[in-house]
Amino acid sequence: MTNTALGAAVAAGLLVCSARPVAAHHSFAAEFDANKPVKFERAVVKKMEWVNPHVWIHIEVPVAGGKVEQWAIEAGTPNVLFRRGFTKEALLPGAVIVVDGYRAKDGSRRANGRDLTLPDGRTLFLGSSGTGAPVERP
Repeated sequence: MTNTALGAAVAAGLLVCSARPVAAHHSFAAEFDANKPVKFERAVVKKMEWVNPHVWIHIEVPVAGGKVEQWAIEAGTPNVLFRRGFTKEALLPGAVIVVDGYRAKDGSRRANGRDLTLPDGRTLFLGSSGTGAPVERP
């Protein structure tokens, strides 16, 4: 076997051995529309998912007729939120919050979160930096 063939066989073997599912990271503009802001007042937190690459906040939003809609709000990474003072205990199920952000381009009930106002009045910036999303307000 030639060195080239041996090298190709080793490279192929390493590639096969290291193959695993990977979630692709996307830019803000690929999935969300900065021209379609949303704001949810009196949203009730159902659960939070502290997962990489983004934290997800699942909320119920009151709509006309006494009904509620289920929405998923994408936030920054767990590490970024933690550095901003946001912890798993800061937002528990049942909390009533205000959240604003930008709607998904596909029209689904998903949004990229910008700011979240906690029941105690504190406002936290949810957005991730460097993804093309609108920047934090001064």
